[in-house]
Amino acid sequence: MKNNHFFSALLVALGAASYGILTTFVKLAYAEGYNTYEVTFSQMLLGFLALLVINFFYKGKKQTKPVTKASSKNIIHLALAGTSLGFTSIFYYLAVQYVSVSIGIVLLMQSVWMGVVFNVIKSKERPTLLKILAVVLILTGTFLATNVFLDEFTISPLGVLFGLLAALSYTVTIYTSNTVAKHLPAITRSKWMMLGGFIVVALLATPYLNENFNWNVFTKWGPILALFGTILPPLLMTQGMPKLNVGLGVIITSIELPVAVIAAYFILNEEVNLYQWLGILFILTAIVVMNLRKLQQ
Repeated sequence: MKNNHFFSALLVALGAASYGILTTFVKLAYAEGYNTYEVTFSQMLLGFLALLVINFFYKGKKQTKPVTKASSKNIIHLALAGTSLGFTSIFYYLAVQYVSVSIGIVLLMQSVWMGVVFNVIKSKERPTLLKILAVVLILTGTFLATNVFLDEFTISPLGVLFGLLAALSYTVTIYTSNTVAKHLPAITRSKWMMLGGFIVVALLATPYLNENFNWNVFTKWGPILALFGTILPPLLMTQGMPKLNVGLGVIITSIELPVAVIAAYFILNEEVNLYQWLGILFILTAIVVMNLRKLQQ
């Protein structure tokens, strides 16, 4: 039993780590001259095609209980919900054109306090002291991680804007992932949400799909980004999450933050100072604080 629990936790950690290392690959693709639309379009298209194949084999497999089919209404709702996936990718990849990976991932993690605000507005209930403390920790950690307190502090306003828009889109993605068509298998829901994300990216990338579009991205960075950004994370997390306590699962997924920073430090040689590490620690602490009650359930 303990081994199964550990294995489930390991699967979730690997899924989150896949997300974490993703931006480093994006930066490497940028260094070779590929742009945001080439990178995102190839990732989404290949990811969606891969999920189609995986779903095909999933349906062909003998199931222990009947699998509920998605209705037309379910598909439309999931595709609409999945549009936030496309916006998250576009905004996040645009953000890291202007800021470092370590700052980009910190901006994306603002989705944690945005989620708190969203729940307060939706439920019309006052947040608990633990959640208020977590928000204070996140904001403090963000100021530290973005070097606001240093004399030589400079940061691209455009990068910050795109980063916060990515966090807002990610907040919507988290909410819809937990509320839309929950009766369907996770892999089926991922497929239709990815379709919605791909449609958004395709529409935004259409003006760039001309003679200037570098189709070589499909043979080099596209498969790598699709693997770590749209294939491995949902497969690993949908296998591991159901067997874990919700609070523990959320805490484990926060490994995405240090993995992103460490990968950028070693692979991209990005400088990460003590203030930034302290800020990251504050944000991770906030995530633990927010899930203390769930952890005890």
